[in-house]
Amino acid sequence: MIGSNSLSGEEKTTDYILLKDAEGICLFNYETNKFILQPNASLLIHKNKILQIASNNNQEQKQLEQLYNNEIHNNNITIINCKGKYLLPGFINTHVHSAQQLARGLGDDIHLINWLHKRIWPYESNMNERDMYISTKLCLCEQIRNGVTCYADAGGHFLNEMSKAIEEMGIRVVLSQSIMDSGVGLPESSNLEGTSNFSWKLTTQECIELQLENFKKFNGMADDRIKYWFNLRTIFNCSDELIKQTKFYADKLNTGIHMHVAEIKEEVDYCKENRGGLTTVKHLNQLGALGKNLLAVHSVWLDEEELNLYKQHDVKVSHCPAAAMRYLGFAKIPEMSAKGITVSIGTDGAPSNNRMSIIDEAWLANLIHKGRTLNPTVCDSNSILKMITIDGAKCLLSEKEIGTIEVGKKADILIINPNTSNMLPLHCPLSNVITSMNASNIESVMCNGKFVMKDFKIPGEEEILLEARERAKEIVKRANIEL
Repeated sequence: MIGSNSLSGEEKTTDYILLKDAEGICLFNYETNKFILQPNASLLIHKNKILQIASNNNQEQKQLEQLYNNEIHNNNITIINCKGKYLLPGFINTHVHSAQQLARGLGDDIHLINWLHKRIWPYESNMNERDMYISTKLCLCEQIRNGVTCYADAGGHFLNEMSKAIEEMGIRVVLSQSIMDSGVGLPESSNLEGTSNFSWKLTTQECIELQLENFKKFNGMADDRIKYWFNLRTIFNCSDELIKQTKFYADKLNTGIHMHVAEIKEEVDYCKENRGGLTTVKHLNQLGALGKNLLAVHSVWLDEEELNLYKQHDVKVSHCPAAAMRYLGFAKIPEMSAKGITVSIGTDGAPSNNRMSIIDEAWLANLIHKGRTLNPTVCDSNSILKMITIDGAKCLLSEKEIGTIEVGKKADILIINPNTSNMLPLHCPLSNVITSMNASNIESVMCNGKFVMKDFKIPGEEEILLEARERAKEIVKRANIEL
C-alpha cells in the first residue's frame, strides 16, 4: 500500500536535530555574491527552521553545545554525525511536468509537433486519477534522489491527486494547472470510464474561475509546503483577455504566473502573424503581463530589446538546458546573467528530457554556453549553483524562506558524501558539486526540518516503482501510441 512518507516509525521525532561536525557547510556571502564552504561546522535545527550555525572550536560551538546538551537531558534532540560530509541547501527545480513522468521515452528523436500531437496529448488524455497520483509520486522520488526540495510544476489535470502525493512525500511544490482558452489541434475532452472528465480548453471565464478556486483550495496546503500559482500554457493557447485577467488576479493575490515563453521560433512567428505583428515577449509587454511574478520558462527566442524588457520588468527565467538541446535551441543565458536577469534551472518533463535530474541540468548548463560563446568563463560553477538554489528561490518568490542555509530560514538541507571516485580530489569542492557530483553522492535529504530521504532510503519507493511500470504500459495501450 502506497501511503505516507513519514520516517517517524523508524525513530522518535524530536524538536531539535543537530547535524554535527560536517566537513563543510555551504553558505552564501551576500557581499561577494558567492557561495563559500565553512569548514568543520555544525548546524542546529529547531522544528522546521535553522536555529544556529557554528564553527567547531570557537565560542559559537560552546553555546551550541550548551543548548543541545540541555535538550539531550530532555531526550528532545536527534544528533547526526556528519563527519566527512558536506551540508548544502536543498536544490530548486523551477520547471517540472510531473504529470508526464510515466511518459519517459515517448518523445525520443521526433519533431516537436509530432511529440505533442501524437504522443503527449494522447498520453495525458488517457490518464486517470490514480495514474496522476503515481506519476507525481514517481517524479517526487526522482527529484528527492537528486537533492530537490522544491520544484515548480507546470500542471496536470487532477490536482487533488497531485497535491495528495506531494503532501505525503514531504517536499515543497509550487503547483499550477495548465490553462488554455484557445488553440487548434487540442484533444477532445477526456471521457475515460471511471474517471472524472476534464476539458483541455475552457472559456476565458472558466479559466479564471478555476484558477481562483485552485488558489483558494491548494495554496498553503501541507504545512505551507504547497503554493499555488496561476498558469498560462503558451501564447498559442491563451487569448489576450485571459493573459490580462491572469496578470490582474496574480498581482491581486500576490502569487506568480508559470508560462512557457518564446519556446520555439514557430511561436514567435505565430505571435507576429496573429497578435498585431509583435513577438511573444513584446506582445506580453504591450498587454502589461511582464513583471517580477512571471516565471518565463525556456525564453529561447529573444532579441536584445526583449532581454532589456526582461531586465526592466524583473521577469524571472527558467532555463531547461536538456530540453532546449533536444527541441528548442540555445537560450541567451550568459547575456541574461550579464544584464542581471534572474535565471534558474528546470528539468522540464520526462518525455522532453528523460533525465529529471537537476544535477545533470546544472552540469549541462555549465558546459553548453561555454561552447556557444567560445568563452570558458561564462556560466561558472558559482553562477550555476546559485541558479539551483538562491536564484531558484527568487524565481519562485521564496528567497526569504529557502535557497540558502541561513539562521531563520526553512531547514531544507542536503547531506552530501564527497568521498567517492567521481568527486575526489576536492581541490575546489563547490565547483565539484556542479561539475562532478551525481545523485549517488546525496545520502540524505531534509525538507522543512524532516528527512524525506535518509541514508538513501525513501519510504514507499519500491511500491511506487512497481505500480509505475504497470500504469505506464496501460496508458500507452489506451492511447494507442505507436513507437
